[in-house]
Amino acid sequence: MSLLENIKGPHDLKALPAENLGRLAEEIRQFLVHAVAATGGHLGPNLGVVELSIALHRVFESPVDRILWDTGHQSYVHKLLTGRQDFSKLRTKGGMSGYPSRAESEHDVIENSHASTVLGWADGLAKANQVLGHTDRHVAAVIGDGALTGGMAWEALNNIAAARDRPLIIVVNDNERSYAPTIGGLANHLATLRTTDGYERVLTWGKQVLQRTPVVGQPLYESLHGAKKGFKDAFAPQGMFEDLGLKYLGPIDGHDIAAVESALRRAKRFHGPVLVHCLTEKGRGYQPALEDEADRFHTVSAMDPLTCEPLAPSSGQSWTSVFGDEMARIGAERPDVVAITAAMLHPVGLTKFATAFPDRVWDVGIAEQHAAVSAAGLATGGLHPVFAVYATFLNRAFDQVLMDVALHKCGVTFVLDRAGVTGTDGASHNGMWDMSILQVVPGLRIAAPRDADQLRAQLREALDVDDAPTVIRYPKETVGEPIPAIDRVGGMDVLARPESAGGEAEGRTGRGADGRTDVLLVTVGTMAQVGLEIAELLHARGTGCTVVDPRWVKPVDAALPALAAGHRVVAVVEDNSRTGGVGSAVAQALGDAGVDLPVRTFGIPPQFLAHAKRGEVLADIGLTPAEMAGRISAALARTTAPAAAGASEISEENHL
Repeated sequence: MSLLENIKGPHDLKALPAENLGRLAEEIRQFLVHAVAATGGHLGPNLGVVELSIALHRVFESPVDRILWDTGHQSYVHKLLTGRQDFSKLRTKGGMSGYPSRAESEHDVIENSHASTVLGWADGLAKANQVLGHTDRHVAAVIGDGALTGGMAWEALNNIAAARDRPLIIVVNDNERSYAPTIGGLANHLATLRTTDGYERVLTWGKQVLQRTPVVGQPLYESLHGAKKGFKDAFAPQGMFEDLGLKYLGPIDGHDIAAVESALRRAKRFHGPVLVHCLTEKGRGYQPALEDEADRFHTVSAMDPLTCEPLAPSSGQSWTSVFGDEMARIGAERPDVVAITAAMLHPVGLTKFATAFPDRVWDVGIAEQHAAVSAAGLATGGLHPVFAVYATFLNRAFDQVLMDVALHKCGVTFVLDRAGVTGTDGASHNGMWDMSILQVVPGLRIAAPRDADQLRAQLREALDVDDAPTVIRYPKETVGEPIPAIDRVGGMDVLARPESAGGEAEGRTGRGADGRTDVLLVTVGTMAQVGLEIAELLHARGTGCTVVDPRWVKPVDAALPALAAGHRVVAVVEDNSRTGGVGSAVAQALGDAGVDLPVRTFGIPPQFLAHAKRGEVLADIGLTPAEMAGRISAALARTTAPAAAGASEISEENHL
């Protein structure tokens, strides 16, 4: 039996002789390569923290001591060491989460998977220990150098350092990367620290020599010792951390278990905040990862671990690549268009633009708030910035979108990748709030393209707006076939009408005696294909259905109320929260126009969604054509039924 198989929890790890830890680390790396290759997941980050994770669990007493992981995509080793070794369904329905999960283990604390938050958590937990008198408990927070580019981390450091008698250990996992190489002034500072690991040896040698020198040796040593801070600043500028009030230990080889353990034990004994600076290598032990310059196999799809070839061929072009190609074309046409990314140049598709126009793209680090404000400045300065970001991460910059970009009527385009249900990354990565949150921003316009052609067209339309923020949003999946429009009403594309669906069924025309069509179905973005399938099912039942794609979902198209008035029921299908989303905006627009019709909204319920494939999540929450067609039919039936439906009708209304 392997050493890893015998690790059922941290107690087993502590009992393992130190001479066996290197072998355990190697077994863990072999396990990770094969397990993650089988399912897909975060590989490079976890290969880089094997020894660090081992040391943390040997020094601290989890879960009494809190070991916290920023972002959490590097917690696979932590999971293995806390008894979770079934990776067969990693990130799939019913299987292990790709991030820490309180439902899985008492050893997991932070689930949100958003970067730069761990130090705030650590500050709060350390304060709680102090107030409750838990003097025997420790808090250890692991944060990457990439996450330290986030402003929240420095806000927390400011508070942590203010209480010099409150124990808290900050472990900086410095691998020079987040997704890609870490950038900015902090990165330069950490790089300086990496290159000066020999200065302590110089000090030790000097102390020994001077203290052996007769008469002048000891006084000279004391004078030099008093100047030690200045010497450190000159040769190893960890003074930035020490000036904050943080005891600094390092830099330490993060792959030397004994060295990391020693540093952590010293930090644990110190009754105040300590920063332990560990140098690690993302992708360590797996040559293909080390050779991947883009992101060191940050995330991989299911693949052959030997050849790194995907186990399943690509099913088509991604939305991200369509955006990236079009941005490169636009960049060649318009010198005023520039791009911003928050540590995700490659994942959001800006690689081609950056290659062609390196002086017109900025990676600001994990700093979405700064990115939005900087974009406002760029727009005010005469450029049109495109800030490409995951939809879930724009949540972090809402105030800046509202008060800096929109209030100042800045022409900034936000491109939201991974909008809607993303699936396997779990609750914190679903981009299901953007169309609700952004509804309240005056002047802002939101486009939801249904196919690649519309993405290209609407991106260009957005870039022509220079007096308000614009938003383009699309999901994490492949782009389907083009969906042609058969007509246009106002700015909306008509995708289907009753007469275009193949005639009548069961003697019904799909219209009432007053000539109104049964259903107006408003589809948002990639839900257009789902809407067409709903229409087919309704037509088969003799229900007439008009399907429209509004293209720009905020503001509601001025032509929509008049179009809706020619129907008996309006239904809205969106890949966003039902609360405050497009459906709510449509209902409000109809009410404001005096169009009194039932509006049924189909979207994501106000709950956090467990990780699973996108299709599985959509099925679980009822966003399938068959289920929605049934509910629309029921709603339509109630419009012609006697008004005395009672409590059961009200219940069904709420369910819809």
